[in-house]
Amino acid sequence: MHLQNRIFFTVTNELCYDQRMIRICTALAGAGSQVTLVGRKLRGAPSLADQPFRQKRLFCFFTKGAAFYAEFNIRLFFYLLFRRMDMICAIDLDTILPCYAISVIKKIPRIYDAHELFCEMKEIVTRPRIYAIWKRIERFSVPRFKQGYTVNAPIAAAFKEMYGVDYAVIRNIPLLKPLDIPPKPEKYILYQGAVNEGRSFETLIPAMQRVDARLVVCGDGNFKSQAEQLTKQYGLEKKVIFTGKLLPEALRAYTINAWAGVTLFDDRGLSNYYSLANRFFDYLHAGIPQLCVDYPAYREINNICPFAVLIDDLSPDAIARALNKLLYDDQLYADLQQNCLKVRLRLNWQEEEKELIAFYQNLINPVG
Repeated sequence: MHLQNRIFFTVTNELCYDQRMIRICTALAGAGSQVTLVGRKLRGAPSLADQPFRQKRLFCFFTKGAAFYAEFNIRLFFYLLFRRMDMICAIDLDTILPCYAISVIKKIPRIYDAHELFCEMKEIVTRPRIYAIWKRIERFSVPRFKQGYTVNAPIAAAFKEMYGVDYAVIRNIPLLKPLDIPPKPEKYILYQGAVNEGRSFETLIPAMQRVDARLVVCGDGNFKSQAEQLTKQYGLEKKVIFTGKLLPEALRAYTINAWAGVTLFDDRGLSNYYSLANRFFDYLHAGIPQLCVDYPAYREINNICPFAVLIDDLSPDAIARALNKLLYDDQLYADLQQNCLKVRLRLNWQEEEKELIAFYQNLINPVG
């Protein structure tokens, strides 16, 4: 299929770290679209790598909270207003209002890319005033975005039930690349991704007292300072290492050299319970077994050919037992690793991008 159109995507992320959007934009650019990805520019951020699509970063004086979202959305609206485009896609709820306004003004199709149930994230659902604001935005916007996609069937079903929209499912899975698993003299445990509320750091960090391995945390987020404080509280400064955000190639090096990964969420908020985290597939494609929550989307995929240890008890004791099993049960580890190598051949971006391109092709040339 060959697409010929101008698509704008909008995020509040720093673009150089956003592997998901790099994959999506690269796929559509390769199919013939003229793609522009718009995000934020953080102070001290690395230069953008060359990509087969256009990139624009908007600088904001504010960096967090309501002031940041207000400033970014205003800047985004006026930036988009003077650009030529054939369709626009809002990534998650935090850029949806300017995208809606632009689509109405320019009379172009609008798409919603919902990576999660935004209002049901723990950091939002546990704050009534903030929840009320975002929920009001969601109730206004999502029913007006008839075209969209999300990362798994449970989230798509939730949007259908709440707002009557039929969203496609396009999972965020890494590109299949040749893999040579290196020798691993150190059996370190890896967490990669946002260091945010709801990722079970409150129990993962104390669990490391009973695990004879380092935990390396690659990422940044709204819970990082609390996670670092927990590390000090339990005297684990030499055992729990925080690298901060890493560029994709550096992160891949940490991942491929790890012994095992961690994908944990507490269930306060449906967004966590229905999640399908990027890291779940990143560990799979690096050939490393992982400890993962036993929630529906993960269970369904792991049942294909088990490559993860699933747990439904997120207490420090349960986490420590499961991590020690990955460290010391050689047969279990070998079986899970071999299953990683099998499953990655079936679940990869080369297969998933076909669904993405077909989705946009149908917007340009609707079937029937």
